[in-house]
Amino acid sequence: MSVAKTRIVKREGAYAGQRLKGRVALVTGAGRRLGRAIALALAGRGAKVIVHFHHAKREAADVVSAIQKQGGAARAVCGNIAKPSDCRRIVRQAHDAFGQLDVLVNNAAVFFKTPLQKVTPRDWDATLDVNLKGSFFCAQAAAAYLPVGGQIVNIADWSAIRPYTDYLPYCISKAGVIALTRGLARTLAPRIAVNAVAPGPVLLPEGFDEAEKETILRRTPLERLGAPDDIVNAVLFLLEGTQFTTGATLVIDGGRLIA
Repeated sequence: MSVAKTRIVKREGAYAGQRLKGRVALVTGAGRRLGRAIALALAGRGAKVIVHFHHAKREAADVVSAIQKQGGAARAVCGNIAKPSDCRRIVRQAHDAFGQLDVLVNNAAVFFKTPLQKVTPRDWDATLDVNLKGSFFCAQAAAAYLPVGGQIVNIADWSAIRPYTDYLPYCISKAGVIALTRGLARTLAPRIAVNAVAPGPVLLPEGFDEAEKETILRRTPLERLGAPDDIVNAVLFLLEGTQFTTGATLVIDGGRLIA
């Protein structure tokens, strides 16, 4: 009886070891909140970062300045990812800024309350156009530039799996992001890996009062809010910690899905 031998392939090249060093990463919605934390973290790992913004010009400039003060390289680029033409221009400018593009992090999103009977077509379009359509067309544009070993990370949401009331367009858009992640992973394999991170309660929306916060804490098994670093570390794992993951969604939610 023959014994099958396990073939071990050692991957070498530009992305071995500290895989982000010298790579160019585009982070959408990088002027504020989670996008800012991701952009700063990628720069801290040696990546050159394109800081995308739409309205947050001053905040994006602050992120670029912070990266440059630490000896890193960064550029800001403005655009409305709800418009496919802007997506193509943003990605092109990201590539041209440093002559390459290796990583896309689709983070930009809108989030606002939409009770079912008050949802308008404008609310629907405003949410889906940024959160889902924007992610799709940024990925489509980036795929033409990303090299073998390139990576896309989409920021989804735990509510894509377990929707909550009063935010249905948002939840649906993020469910689409997970489906998009799987579809892109199949379409772009083996050249490009595509994965997603689905945060739970990390940065609460502005306007949440203490009662709402306490309700969230009671419904979270770990009984606390997550920190931006929890999501950042998941993104870094997908970009640097594994070379054998695509089409996956990492849920970082403090246990909300099992509550």
